[in-house]
Amino acid sequence: MENTRTLKDKLFLILKGLGMGAANKVPGVSGGVVAFVAGFYEEFIQSLQKVNGKAFKLLLKGKFRLFYHYINGRFLSLLFFGMVVSYFSVSKLLDYLITHYQLYVWSVFFGMIIGSIYYISKDFKDWKTTTYIALAIGAFLGLSISFLDPATENDNLIFVFFCGIISVSGMTLPGFSGSFILILLGNYVLLLVDSVNALFDTFSEIFTGDFSFVSNLERIRMLKVLAVFTLGSVVGLVTFSHALNYILKHYKSVTIASIIGFIVGSLGVVWPFKHTVYKMQAEGHFLLDSRGQKIIENYERYWPELNTQTYLAMFYIVVGIAIVLALELYGQKTRQSHA
Repeated sequence: MENTRTLKDKLFLILKGLGMGAANKVPGVSGGVVAFVAGFYEEFIQSLQKVNGKAFKLLLKGKFRLFYHYINGRFLSLLFFGMVVSYFSVSKLLDYLITHYQLYVWSVFFGMIIGSIYYISKDFKDWKTTTYIALAIGAFLGLSISFLDPATENDNLIFVFFCGIISVSGMTLPGFSGSFILILLGNYVLLLVDSVNALFDTFSEIFTGDFSFVSNLERIRMLKVLAVFTLGSVVGLVTFSHALNYILKHYKSVTIASIIGFIVGSLGVVWPFKHTVYKMQAEGHFLLDSRGQKIIENYERYWPELNTQTYLAMFYIVVGIAIVLALELYGQKTRQSHA
């Protein structure tokens, strides 16, 4: 596949990485859905599955070119490059939009999830008792997760490693929002905000020749947390990809039905009509993170009244559906050009 990609394909792959990175950062949205709808989900899983014993043997023998080719390195590097760029650009824009236009942003996401359900289910024909059961279980689990109460922040490195394994599942399991799971585990701010900001500040200081951070114990603690979280994410990504590749190969219909169900259930998380509930201190004040921002605890959902704001939100839901359908159309043209 690497040799057949044009420059345009490579640019679009970086853009898909941007989309996955942004989706992974937003609670309730899954990067795996982006991969599924954009038509590179199976290649993504199969490429990650190649990070195995044979790959490490090639690496240890110094056969870097063979290692890079074996794991589909160009595909993965372009995709992950897009994700990294997204984290310091697109996701920051999303943070701003969610803060100032929360209803309309969630409406777009809600529409995208609806469009994703249509996209994944339209060609699925193997409906039978087992796949209907898988659909129901997936929907139940997806919906149940959205109503769980969050835990408190925990910077124990073993727990942080576990958070890395769990959070990255949103990239491999469509409909499973790793960032929302981090909110439930109590570590969303610690791992996706504070530690990332610590890394960004450290790079900025190194670039200007300032190495005073080495004596900053809080900064060192944050960098350790980020390093362990990243290690857990890599382990989770490779582990999940091996498991999913096996499951997709041997139980594809049940897996697809479960994914459809999970995405249906995730509509509860991205329901646009909701109030954000922030963590409170005992004396009645909001609990703030290191940036002075209120910490999200969960969301309180409601049924909207019919007014101008609601109609505008419905319009953005349609926009979200249209985005997914446009991605599908692009995917069809891409597949036809490579056929």
